[in-house]
Amino acid sequence: MEKVKLINKRKESNISQATIAEKLCMDVSNYNRREKGQVNISSQEWEKLANILDIPVEEIYEPEENRVFICKDNSTVHYLNSGTNNTYSVPEHLLETQRKYITILENKIVELEQKNK
Repeated sequence: MEKVKLINKRKESNISQATIAEKLCMDVSNYNRREKGQVNISSQEWEKLANILDIPVEEIYEPEENRVFICKDNSTVHYLNSGTNNTYSVPEHLLETQRKYITILENKIVELEQKNK
C-alpha cells in the first residue's frame, strides 16, 4: 500500500527521494519501494523519516498492510509490524474454529474415559 502521507509530506518539504535515501543510507530504488509499499518501513526508519522531514511521526505514519505467512510448522500468522519487535495476530475466526475443535476433543476425551471405566 502506497505511503501517501509520507509522499505528500516529502513533496511539501521539497525533498527528493534521493536526498532521503542518502540520509537513510540506502539507494533510491530501495527508498522508492518503501514509499510504494513494496517493502515494509521499520519503526526506526519511520523515526528517521520524521526527523528528516522535521515533523512528528504521526503525521506520516501509515501501518503496513497485514500479510499472511505460513510458517514451517504450517501455522498461519498475520504480520502486523516490521520493527524489531514483531507482533503476530491470528484472526478471530480461526481462533473460534480452534476453540470449537478443542471443545469437541475435550468431550471425546470424557466419552473415552467413561468407556474405559
